[in-house]
Amino acid sequence: MAHEHATQDRAATIRAFQEAVNMSPSTLERWLQTQESSQVGFTHEGEQESVGHHSGRRIVALLRKKHAQLDDDDLDHMRKVVGYVHRHLAQRPQGDVRDTRWRWSLMNWGHDPLRDD
Repeated sequence: MAHEHATQDRAATIRAFQEAVNMSPSTLERWLQTQESSQVGFTHEGEQESVGHHSGRRIVALLRKKHAQLDDDDLDHMRKVVGYVHRHLAQRPQGDVRDTRWRWSLMNWGHDPLRDD
């Protein structure tokens, strides 16, 4: 019974991640190389890279993994990504978001809100 629940939870996590992340690995990789990508996000003291930028690199790796290769740590990060994207989307600013830090932060987490419009 517990195994069946774990399998359902795993499938639901993967599905939610695939819905939240709407950028391809190559598109996300290109984005992470831009200056805008590096300008946004929270950075832990003593670190050069923001949390979101680091997450973006991890998301690229997750997107390239086969589902069977995903471990618990991967699934935890996928849940973190889904939570971040959902919370951030709820804070959408008014007007054109094309060149906003809000959009850039979301893109670091693998979601381009302009693809929803």
